[in-house]
Amino acid sequence: MPHYSWYPEDDPRHHTGRLHDMLTAVIRHAREDLGKVDDPRAQALLETTAEVCTGLKTAFEHYERQEPAWREHD
Repeated sequence: MPHYSWYPEDDPRHHTGRLHDMLTAVIRHAREDLGKVDDPRAQALLETTAEVCTGLKTAFEHYERQEPAWREHD
């Protein structure tokens, strides 16, 4: 995925790229923290966070690639 700073601020890719990077960081952070806590409920919360953010990240990737669900229709 191209880096968001390559696009001007009025280009949606500037914002979607930035959020994509932020989601990637949250996913990594949540998964790294899984091994740092013993509470099963906290572990489940961290894993759920990673999974939900992964789904959002995938949606941003689909938007960037203009997959059929994200294309404008006449």
